Amino acid sequence: MNQAVPPPQLAAATRLAVPAGRTPWLGIACGLTTSLIWGIQAVVSRQSVADGLTAADVTILRFVTAALLLLPFALRRMRPFPIGRIGWRRALVLTALAGAPYSLVLIAGASFAPALHSATITPGLIPVFTAILAYALAGERPGRMRLAGLALVLAGVGVFSWQALSSQSLGHAPAHDSAWIGDLLFVLTAMMWTVFGLLAKRWGADAIDVTIATCLLSLLFLPVVTLALPIRLDEVAWGALALQAFYQGALVGVGALFLYTQTVALLGAARATLFLPLNPAITALTGAVLLGEWPSTAEIIGMLLVITGMTVALRSRSVA
Repeated sequence: MNQAVPPPQLAAATRLAVPAGRTPWLGIACGLTTSLIWGIQAVVSRQSVADGLTAADVTILRFVTAALLLLPFALRRMRPFPIGRIGWRRALVLTALAGAPYSLVLIAGASFAPALHSATITPGLIPVFTAILAYALAGERPGRMRLAGLALVLAGVGVFSWQALSSQSLGHAPAHDSAWIGDLLFVLTAMMWTVFGLLAKRWGADAIDVTIATCLLSLLFLPVVTLALPIRLDEVAWGALALQAFYQGALVGVGALFLYTQTVALLGAARATLFLPLNPAITALTGAVLLGEWPSTAEIIGMLLVITGMTVALRSRSVA
């Protein structure tokens, strides 16, 4: 799974047996580790830009690595290979929404905006877009507390937008003058992931099957990516290539999936989503320490609003 943000909708589709005698502490440890991996992902994506890698480079490294790691499981699990019970049409649609195209947009956004913007805007807007589409397509009305939480999320994203568009920049370096472009791309990734999650839920797709299928089918996009977009893999140090391959492909693409599904199994889908608001805080801390991207006052306020809104929305009832 990608993926910067796990869709809560997929959690309900994941079925793992809960090991006997395990305490909730193991589930909490898995949830915290998952949030740590996803929170640092935005920083690693941002580092790829500093290392001279393009969005195409990172996408190639991510999916080649993940596909190689998942291939043995796919050969045993997926019948027919590589789509399993999902079917070709649905698997291709889900791959277009959450596979290589999603990664290209997400990494492209990281080339314009600081890591904190990615970790806040995308996961913050996913529950907002989910509520809008659920109401438009199924008439599902969110409860008052959820509406309040979503309003806080929008207020926080609005602060980020003002930060990015304001000519006063509040202490940002000139390199961040184009952050609004990255923010728009993060809005697009939130929409893509929302549609992906809703379709996966509607089709009853298993989370592990979806992850394997999207990673393997993303390989079909890579020749087009190579021909259409700039590639600098041969110009970048081996250490930078290894970092992206290991983190994006192995840790995010495989490790975080396993840990998240274990969190769902041990704590339940609802509790597993409660770890998501930690992602922006982790990104803010690691981005400041590792990249020197210290958030401005406006960004801190926006982040806190989004974290509070996500927490309220995820803990509230779905329907009024």
